[in-house]
Amino acid sequence: MEKLHIPVLTSEVLASLAPHPGEKYLDLTAGYGGHAEKILDVTQQYKNSYLVDRDEFAIEYLKNKFPPETNIIHQDFYNAMLQLLESGKTFDIILADFGVSSPQLDMENRGFSFKNDGPLDMRMDRSQEKTASDVVNKYSERELSEIFVKYGEEKSGRAKMLAKEIVHHRPFKTTKELADLILKKSKYSKTHPATKIFQAIRIEVNRELEQIEKTLPLLPKLLNKNGRLGIITFHSLEDRLVKNFFKEESAHGEESELEIITKKPITAETKELVINPRARSAKLRVAKRN
Repeated sequence: MEKLHIPVLTSEVLASLAPHPGEKYLDLTAGYGGHAEKILDVTQQYKNSYLVDRDEFAIEYLKNKFPPETNIIHQDFYNAMLQLLESGKTFDIILADFGVSSPQLDMENRGFSFKNDGPLDMRMDRSQEKTASDVVNKYSERELSEIFVKYGEEKSGRAKMLAKEIVHHRPFKTTKELADLILKKSKYSKTHPATKIFQAIRIEVNRELEQIEKTLPLLPKLLNKNGRLGIITFHSLEDRLVKNFFKEESAHGEESELEIITKKPITAETKELVINPRARSAKLRVAKRN
């Protein structure tokens, strides 16, 4: 079970966030606790640290992995933040890793991956109603085309073509059925032609970018003075939101709540990519509370 998920940029996170004994830690996307384990090993501050995730499988794993006094919240990170703000909690270290965890991708019944045949689900929180099946089988041709462009960064012409084909051939029940259609209608490429489409559907189902947009402005309010904030993103849409937020913060000059530590994002070194290829698109940005 220890190899269930390999966290990305672990050494870079530790170096950048520089945890010290006694510091309070908030992990907004704790997943399977890879980063949290390393940080809490240093801080030893379990009672005043919080681990958040909206995936029930991750929550059960975290409860078994960490001491019982660790605060574990089964909630999406935005609503968890609102809850913590309302209760007046503040932290010395905050980490948010916006990537999809390996178990989510690898478990067929979660429906995240076109590499494994499974139901069209893609919900990070399986208590929510909307699934990938709802998007694929119920959205109009225009709505599908729009999310393929907006969230998948597909070219407009290709997005419209694929949306038309999907509407014509639906209903779809499994990820393989959808991926096979996209593959059939695509030219050869190094990456699977369904990659961008599946990303777009997943973002739509989980409202990922909306969550990030609402969360970013609230983060400084949860940080103590000299507290450190680390954010890991995995595609350009996420990173652009974080980059622009940091840029806006630094533009405030002396009135800025955050000091931007990373002028450019930190990326994985070659030795990590050999062990964990999924780290190739990871970017870490770090800021400090003034």
